[in-house]
Amino acid sequence: MDEIWWIILLAGGLTYLTRAGGHLLLARIGSIPPRLDAALNAVPAAVLTTIVTPALVSGGWPERIAILVCIVLALRLPLIVTVAIGTAMVAFARAAGF
Repeated sequence: MDEIWWIILLAGGLTYLTRAGGHLLLARIGSIPPRLDAALNAVPAAVLTTIVTPALVSGGWPERIAILVCIVLALRLPLIVTVAIGTAMVAFARAAGF
């Protein structure tokens, strides 16, 4: 149990250092170059893809159906609402025994 607290503390510390480092870097260089800005804007989509693809390929039917529904919902709803609905769909399907 002690190991989990060390992991949480270290992850929090690394997160803080990453954010503080970003602020210090921006303060030093002044503005973000356009290519870096485009690369940083692509990060959220890349992270979501790396999370969703394994569930789509090797997950069960509840995950696959939830992902397909979320793709459609993402066209109309905010991201956090879409993620909450997809998570709830999978949780209810698993609770129902699927």
